[in-house]
Amino acid sequence: MTRTFSPDDGLALLAIARAAIEARVHRRDDPPVPGRPPFIHRAGAFVTLRRHGALRGCVGQPEPQAPLGAVIVRCAGAAALDDPRFPPVQPEELAAIHVELSVLTPLIRSAAEEVEVGRHGVLVARGWRRGLLLPQVPVEAGWDRETFLEAACRKAGLPPDAWRTGADVFTFEAEIFSESVV
Repeated sequence: MTRTFSPDDGLALLAIARAAIEARVHRRDDPPVPGRPPFIHRAGAFVTLRRHGALRGCVGQPEPQAPLGAVIVRCAGAAALDDPRFPPVQPEELAAIHVELSVLTPLIRSAAEEVEVGRHGVLVARGWRRGLLLPQVPVEAGWDRETFLEAACRKAGLPPDAWRTGADVFTFEAEIFSESVV
């Protein structure tokens, strides 16, 4: 994948995500988003929060419908407070929260055999049901392509073999930026 963003861009995007998380947890207004690159680039993105290595929240927007800075601010705040799988992040947890950003390329309709573990994320869709998994998920879990596609189907609330029986499969790549773990 050709990189769109520099390491400095990644640091700037992580800083705005961190500021948004802290603002939301402390019930303050969202931080202002600079009106310059990389914040004005249109892209989908996901914000993943981990605490001591365990998932603590993940919210994103796959389609490039808004400037990246606004997407990250919204998703970072939502990952901290609104992910229904987890209780809201508390102020005393902030120092232990590790932020990771995945900036997505546009979705491309793909055949299942085109999915490359370690390169692609997938979105499986049928009707209004959609299940998305980021490219790093199967690598971290040690999954092969079939297991990856089955997991995306389950996430969509579909049978695990829906990717074989007419569900649409979309792929994307992601540039991943992560706060250093100390």
